[in-house]
Parts: sequence; structure tokens; C-alpha cells
Amino acid sequence: MKRILLPFLILIFASSCLSKKKTPEGLLDEEQMVAILLDIQLTEGIVSALPIPYDSSTMVYGLLEKEIFLKHGVPDSVFTSSMKYYLEDAAMMEKIYARVIDSLMVKEANPGIEERM
Repeated sequence: MKRILLPFLILIFASSCLSKKKTPEGLLDEEQMVAILLDIQLTEGIVSALPIPYDSSTMVYGLLEKEIFLKHGVPDSVFTSSMKYYLEDAAMMEKIYARVIDSLMVKEANPGIEERM
């Protein structure tokens, strides 16, 4: 019985260690993704509210998006790679976007809170 139990426990332990998915090096972690996606959502909202033609708003958004990446000190290629990585795991992406939505709701409920900090 001990011969069967020990390998079984080792197998369970090994599989539990492997199931904890860690973000590979060179990609953004969950916190960074939430912060950048939050800024992107806010920027998209601002640009869509501008009274300018679509092609002009696309140019404005491109410039503001570059500013977001500079603000966070992240190259756009790293963000793109990170998005591809997180999109492969629907549950993780749902968790990230749930946090983004929660943050947007907090900002909407408490306008100007960032300026006070």
C-alpha cells in the first residue's frame, strides 16, 4: 500500500506545482496589464468623445497610446506580446478585464480622486 501511495502523492504534488502558471520573463505581469489597459480604456473614451472626424481621432489615439506606454515605461511590442499571452488564457484575461472594469467604476463613482493623491 505504501508503494502505491507514495508515487501517487508525488504525482499530485508535482501536478499542483505545475498548474500554477507564472508569467514568463519579458512579459507584463497582471498588475501592469491592468494599469495599462485602464489607461487605454480611459484614452479611448476621451478620444471617442472628441468632436473630430474618425480619421483624425485615430491619429490622436495613436499619439495618446504612445504616451501611455511611455508613462508606464513599456515598449508597445512588450504590451502586444503580453496581450497575446494573456488572450491564450480566457480565465486570466477575464480576471484582468474584471479588474479594469472595477477600476473604471471606482473612477466614475469618485471623479477627481486621482488629482487629490
